[in-house]
Amino acid sequence: MIHPTAIIEKGAQIADDAEIGPHCHVGPRVSIGAGTVLLSGVSIRGRTTVGRKNVFHPYCVIGGDPQDLKYRGEDSETVIGDGNTFRECVTVNKGTDVGGGRTAIGDHCMIMACAHVAHDSIIEDSCIIANATLLGGHVTVEKHAIVSGQVCVSHFCTIGQHAFIGGASALNQDAPPFMISRDVPSKVVGVNTVGLRRRGFPLETINALRECNRILWRSGDPKPEAMARVEQEFGAVPEVQVLLGALRASDQGRLGRAREASRTTPVAPDPEADLME
Repeated sequence: MIHPTAIIEKGAQIADDAEIGPHCHVGPRVSIGAGTVLLSGVSIRGRTTVGRKNVFHPYCVIGGDPQDLKYRGEDSETVIGDGNTFRECVTVNKGTDVGGGRTAIGDHCMIMACAHVAHDSIIEDSCIIANATLLGGHVTVEKHAIVSGQVCVSHFCTIGQHAFIGGASALNQDAPPFMISRDVPSKVVGVNTVGLRRRGFPLETINALRECNRILWRSGDPKPEAMARVEQEFGAVPEVQVLLGALRASDQGRLGRAREASRTTPVAPDPEADLME
C-alpha cells in the first residue's frame, strides 16, 4: 500500500492498511493510523499523530514548523483525530511552547483546499473550514462550526460551537456560538437557524436564541444590561448558558478574544513577531 516513489523515513509508524501514494514524504516521528490515505505529494513531518480513516489530498503539508518568529525549534506536536478530509494544499503547522506545544484537529472535519491552520490552533469535531481560509495562531474552532471561504481569523480568536462565518469575512474578535457572523470586521447578523435545524435542535431552543440575538445585538441596550435580561428571561435554556458563558469569556480576555487570557508572554513584544502569528 506504499507507492515505490514515496519516502518513508526510518522510525515512522504506519498502519498496515494505510495507503501512501506517489511522491509522498512521511517523517521519522510520524504515526499514521488504520485506513488513512495520502493520495500524492503529501508531506507529513514533525512529531505528528494521525488517526484512522483520514484522507489527505495532493500537496498537503502537515506538521510543518510554525510561521512564528518566536519559535525556537522546540519539540512540539500536531495531533489529528479520525475521519477527517484535507483537500489540496492544506497546511497545518505544529504547536509552540508558548501555546501549549500542540496543534490539534478532532474527528470528522473537512478542511478545504488552500486553507491554513496555524500553530497552537484547536479545531474540534465535525467542523468545516472552507477554501483559502486562514486561521491564525492559537485559534479555537468549536464543534460543528462552519467557516466559509476566504475568511481571515486573527490569532487567539474563538469561533463558538454551531457558529457560521460568512465568506470573505475578517474576525478580530471571538464569534459567538450558535450565531452567524460576517463582514469586515465581522459582526453578528443573526442566528444559525438552518444549521441548528439540521442538527436537530428543538424549535423552542432556536426561538430562545433568536430572542437572545434581538436583545444582545439589536436592542441597543448596554451589554451588561442585555446579558442580565437574557439570563433572567432565558437562563433555563442550556444553549443560552453556553452563549452567555462564551460572551463572558471573551470579556475576560483581551480585545474580545477569550484565549488572550492564556497568553504567557507580553502582548506584542516584537511587532514583526506578532504579525507573523
